[in-house]
Amino acid sequence: MYDVIIVGAGPGGIFTAYELATKSNLKIAVFEKGKELSKRKCPIDGKNIKTCINCPICSIMNGFGGAGAFSDGKYNITNNFGGTLYEYIGREKAIDLMNYVDEINLKYGGKGTKKYSTSGSSLKKICMQNKLQLLDAEVRHLGTDKNYIVLENLYDLLKEKVDFYFDTDVIKIETEKDLYKVYTKDKTYTAKKCIVSVGRSGSKWMEEVCKSLDIKTRSNRVDIGVRVEIPAEIFSHITDELYESKIVYRTEKFEDNVRTFCMCPKGVVVTENTNGIITVNGHSFDEESKKTENTNFALLVSKRFSEPFKDSTEYAESIAKLSNMLGGGVIVQRFGDLERGRRTNEKRLKSSTTRPTLAATPGDLSLALPKRILDGVIEMIYALDKIAPGTANDDTLLYGVEVKFYNMDVEVDENLETKYKGLYIIGDGSGVTHSLSHASASGVYVAERIIEERW
Repeated sequence: MYDVIIVGAGPGGIFTAYELATKSNLKIAVFEKGKELSKRKCPIDGKNIKTCINCPICSIMNGFGGAGAFSDGKYNITNNFGGTLYEYIGREKAIDLMNYVDEINLKYGGKGTKKYSTSGSSLKKICMQNKLQLLDAEVRHLGTDKNYIVLENLYDLLKEKVDFYFDTDVIKIETEKDLYKVYTKDKTYTAKKCIVSVGRSGSKWMEEVCKSLDIKTRSNRVDIGVRVEIPAEIFSHITDELYESKIVYRTEKFEDNVRTFCMCPKGVVVTENTNGIITVNGHSFDEESKKTENTNFALLVSKRFSEPFKDSTEYAESIAKLSNMLGGGVIVQRFGDLERGRRTNEKRLKSSTTRPTLAATPGDLSLALPKRILDGVIEMIYALDKIAPGTANDDTLLYGVEVKFYNMDVEVDENLETKYKGLYIIGDGSGVTHSLSHASASGVYVAERIIEERW
């Protein structure tokens, strides 16, 4: 019997636990189907194992720290992207909580890292002159290495105050009077409050929970595209000033929005395994010795579906599966080959002046990505070439596919509480947040509500 059970040890769950454990005497348990931080190891070593071997539980996506544990630790402090938390709790409160999260990160190992801002940037005018929009934001870049240290320190604190159940899959959640029952394979646990924070990798499970509890959901958007890798010098005038620049372009052909996402200056391209589907992502580091000669970032085309189609996640998964089938995992293609309508082969890849940081399969992305998505990506590359000449070079590398799965929007109120009193759904699993900073802030917010109610 617990006062509070938290399902998921990603940023939302961690910051909920942190607030409750440091500001109350509540008995707290956290259930996580992945491993504790020190035991999260991906078998890919680049030598003996070069590609994903489909582990039953992906250590990159699951475990303490969630999918963000091995990310490059970018905390964007803004209401302009990263989620719609402000629609529930107000713009000012959302920013205050994101700044509070930033303070905690600095306190537990992030001290000395740099905060960047788009405020007063000359790039904003240059973007506008070229039909691009630079979104306003502050961003704290911890780096994959410092991000890990912060999580390590938070875990060292929390494990003394919270009961963690790792390698423990929650099968279902049931309500019983004013209590919640959480079922695992072997046992049943009971709590007065239950907070679900399962992240994007728990999207299918979240849908099943909502169905079983008759909680309303609605279809969310999906972002599909590629990860671009270029010599770092091409984007250095942007990344040196802003580090993370969110640039949006509206295509002339279809008027779709294409955006840059997760910019990794002097970083590496990596793979992710979401529910057995291999997609691509990027990491970067704060430590100089770990930096590379390349910068990578995603170009994503946003699509929101209307009736009668409801399963945007299934649509995106089908595209990713097709890419996996064609390339045995991630496909890489030179931009010049894509424009000439030919696949990249080993010979053409070896001749590229941009040396890939990920061992991916040379291939043809036009066989995997829908034409409308690919047209948007190509238009965006030429648009970016106007503010960063060289982006549209023949040897620019495109990795695919990159997909950002967003959970169904779950019906919650201004407290992020469902129709069941004491059952909260937060973080990326709610469809409300899409970023480290927003997910973390949602955890702090719910913890505050619980503490206020108790006292």
